[in-house]
Parts: sequence; structure tokens; C-alpha cells
Amino acid sequence: MGSMSSPTAAALLLVLLPTLVLAQDRITGRAFATRSPVLARNGMAATSQPLATQVALDVLKRGGSAVDAAIAANAMLGLVEPTGCGVGGDLFAIVWDSNGKQLHGLNASGRSPQGLTLDTLRERLAAEDQDEIPPYGPLPVSVPGCVDGWFELHERFGKLPMAAVLAPAIAYAEEGAPISEVIAHYWGIGVERLAEYPNFKDTFAPGGAAPRVGEVFQNPGLARTYRALSEHGRDAFYRGELTPVIAAAVQELGGYLTVEDLESHRSEWVAPVSTSYRGVELWELPPNGQGIAALQMLNVLEAYDLAGMGYGSAEYAHVFLEAKKLAFEDRARFYADPAMVDVPVDALISKEYAAQRRASIDLERASQVLAPGDPAGLEEGDTVYLCTADRWGNMVSLIQSNYRGMGSGVTPKGLGFCLQDRGQLFALEDAHLNVYAPGKRPFHTIIPAFLTKDGAPYMAFGVMGGATQPQGHVQIVVNLVDFGMNVQEAGDAPRLLHQGSSQPTGTRMVDGGTVHLEAGYADWEVVRALSARGHNLTWNVGSFGGYQGILLDAEQGVYHGASESRKDGHAAGY
Repeated sequence: MGSMSSPTAAALLLVLLPTLVLAQDRITGRAFATRSPVLARNGMAATSQPLATQVALDVLKRGGSAVDAAIAANAMLGLVEPTGCGVGGDLFAIVWDSNGKQLHGLNASGRSPQGLTLDTLRERLAAEDQDEIPPYGPLPVSVPGCVDGWFELHERFGKLPMAAVLAPAIAYAEEGAPISEVIAHYWGIGVERLAEYPNFKDTFAPGGAAPRVGEVFQNPGLARTYRALSEHGRDAFYRGELTPVIAAAVQELGGYLTVEDLESHRSEWVAPVSTSYRGVELWELPPNGQGIAALQMLNVLEAYDLAGMGYGSAEYAHVFLEAKKLAFEDRARFYADPAMVDVPVDALISKEYAAQRRASIDLERASQVLAPGDPAGLEEGDTVYLCTADRWGNMVSLIQSNYRGMGSGVTPKGLGFCLQDRGQLFALEDAHLNVYAPGKRPFHTIIPAFLTKDGAPYMAFGVMGGATQPQGHVQIVVNLVDFGMNVQEAGDAPRLLHQGSSQPTGTRMVDGGTVHLEAGYADWEVVRALSARGHNLTWNVGSFGGYQGILLDAEQGVYHGASESRKDGHAAGY
């Protein structure tokens, strides 16, 4: 074929180009890649892996509650997505109870070993020539809270026996399940990183390598663990046959977790906290997690006309990024275990405090160095996320993780899971609220979210991915409320993220941090405008989270489910 260089060919191209562009768009919806929400009346599940979604839906169809379905899905994800979760990790959940017409929060995070003091930890790190808690190995291991969380949720809101809830995951663990694409990618990274730890490769790479895309993976050890839980309840894990195996795995590598630490573990029911935003209420769990950062950000953003600025505009991106920086400076300073220190939650999420913080934003310049605020004067006045909803109107927002992908590498022999490394997030500075202490819960990144409207349930949702999570929560809410997107579009819309803020481990922000723009977020005019304001911009792939959401259309009695394409999962209902 010849080149299209003639005037006639050029004219033809100009005529066809609009048609070619429009042909790539959906008939309805946005210009960015998206799809329709899933609609159903009787039940809905949205997870990051299709088999887990199907397991949850099967449980709902058998008469299970939203909590039963969420536990079943989480157990299944422990088999097919150990790159993000497992019973060696922690759990947080928000539950809408349709009978009591209220939200309940569960903090199922574990505590540090009682026998490890701060001085001993410092001496150990010095002897190993380390100046911070390492990400892997026995030192960052804290008590796994997931299993206790399951049983707390089930006792209060379950309908089916726990044996029936765990049965699908047990069957898949024994018979095998094919591994999906994104998970296989991260699984390979995890095996390469953690292969040196005893029992890890035997559990997660029994053929000598991580399972490939489509390879059928079996985990008989995990089936054994789940069966023990089915037969003997949570005590099998914390004071039964599994307990000494878990403690021994840590101690054999020089760690400090003991049988007594496991025996003394307990979850905590907590009251979710909220802020209002243009007609909706966003609910998060209080620290030791980072959920209130999303509330702080929305309080700051509420004063700006985001709808007028427009999605993807430089003006919106700038105020979003500056609000994030302000909230994360407070996150680094004040967020810690409220059982051990005084966290000024009410002041931090107040509208008055937001007004104080907002006053420091320069609409023309990006901040480079910030300090935390002073909420004291107002006190008077990483991960899988899933959500489920049932025929009775109950809804569950649940997040669960080992941290840093597959966790610490410490793998109890024959039990099919790896222990978490959440303890890495403790600070080592004496004056820091999040400083390490025995029996303390570390700062946590994983946060479920829930929206209500006029006191009624509106949407269960979450976004996976470390410090991405509160930023993702805010962008989901803004996309829904300010930019008029539906539940699916709100998650599919390209995101922007800021990294480099001060951290709860003690590190400080320098040079303003870095703004990551997802492909398709901004055109070059926006990029130039953000650069002119002093933002350090870059592009990358894969760090923009993983969203699931279930929205209730109360007028029609219809659930709208969504699951984004950044992960392997989907939403399904009946």
C-alpha cells in the first residue's frame, strides 16, 4: 500500500478520524475504559478474584448472610490470592445491620509480642546493623487477627454454620484452583523475595516455582487449617492444635511471638466515625488505622467547587494533592493504637480543624515541606478488599491483609499460610505515638469504608494498596458526588496519587514528594499546569489500588456492584 500523503487521503483521514475515535467509546458512560455496573436485587458480592466472588454468591443463595458470604470469600482469597491476604494477617470490617439499622465496626488487628521490649528490639536491630524494623523475617511479626475477626463477625451476624461457610474454600484447597493473571504476577515476586524462609516454597511453590497463569494450585495445609477452624472454632487457632505450630515458626527464626501472645488475643468492636460531604456521610474506622485521613481530606476539599473545576483538571488535582499532604502529616504524627495513647480523633475530623488546615493551602504553589497541625486546641468543643450484600439488606465492607504482599515469609509448617509483617510499621522514636511497645497494635494501612445517605445505607466500598487507600476513598467519593459518575465509573476513572509524605514510622516529607499520574488521567495542558505549580510528576503502572463497591438504590431495591480492571476480580449478583 502507498502512503496516505495526497490531499485526498488527508481529507479522508480527517473525515474518518472522529468516527474512529468514537468507535472506541461506549454508547453510554465515560470516555475512559469502563463497563456497566452489575445489577441485582437479592444479593451481591464484589471481590478481587472471580472464584471468590462465586463462592460468596453461592453462600448467599444458600441462605447465608452478607457476613457469611464475606468470610467465605476471604477464606477463598487466602487460597487463590495469598499475595494480598491470608489467616496469618489482620482484618477490619464495617457492617450495616438491617435489623438494628446501624453500622458496626470491627478492629481485628493483632498486637506485638508481650516478651519483646523496645530496648531489646533496638539492641537486636543494632546487632544486625539495621536502623529500622525489617520488612521480612520474625521481627515484624505480630499476632494474626483475621481468624478471631471471622468468628466475631460470624457470632454476631452469621446465619449458616461456620463449617458450611468454609466448606467451599476447603474443597478448592484440596482439589486445586487455577491462578489468575495479576495474582500470578505478584506471586512470582513473592516467591522470589521470600523463598529463603523455611516452609515457604513448600507451601506456595511446591513445584519449585510460583504457579503460572492458569496453573492449578493446591494447598492441603490450608485445607487442614480451615477444617480445624470448622470443627473447633477460633480456639483451634489461638489455643488449640495450630497455636504451638504458629509460635514455633516464629521462635525457630529468632522471633518473639509466643503461645501466650496468641492465647491472649482479642478483637475489638468499635464505633465507626464519619464526616458529612455534600449530602452523604463517609464512615471509617478510628485508628490504629488510617481511615480518618480520608475524612480529613474531604473536610478540606468541601470548601472548593470541585464540580466546577471538573474531573482531571489541574485545579482539582492541585487542591486534592494539597489536602492529602495536610492529612498525611497528621497521619504521621497522631495515628496510633488508641488503647495505648490518646489519639485526638474528634478534633482531627472536625470541620473547624479542617478550616485551620485549609488556610495553609496556596492555590498557585505546591507545598514542599509541611508540619502536622495542632488539633489539641479543638479537643474541648497493603491487601484484599471485598464487599457483600444480602437479601435482608445487610451489607459488609471488609479488608484483610498480610502487609507487603505475602507477608513476613515466616510460614508455619504444614498450615498453608504465611504470617504478616505489620510490625514493620512501628516507629522507634521514644516520643512518637506509634513507637513500638509490647502488646501494642501497630499503625495500620488497611481501611474499609461505607457511605450512608440520610441515615440509610448507600454504599460499601474500599480501595486496596497501602497509602493509596485514603486517597482512593476520597477520589471514589468525589467521583460519585462531584463528578456524577456511577459506581463502576467511579472506580475505573484514572487516578492520581501522592507519595513521599511523612510516615508513621518517623520519616519526613522532603521536596514535596512525588505525584503519580495514571495513564489517561491528564492531558498535557494539565501536566504543564501542575508542573508550573511545583508538583513533581511521574507515571507508573500498578500502584493505583484495587476497588470494589456495592451501592444500594433504595428506591428500586437494587444493588449496583462494581469491581475495577486493575485486579482480577468482578462483581456478581442474583
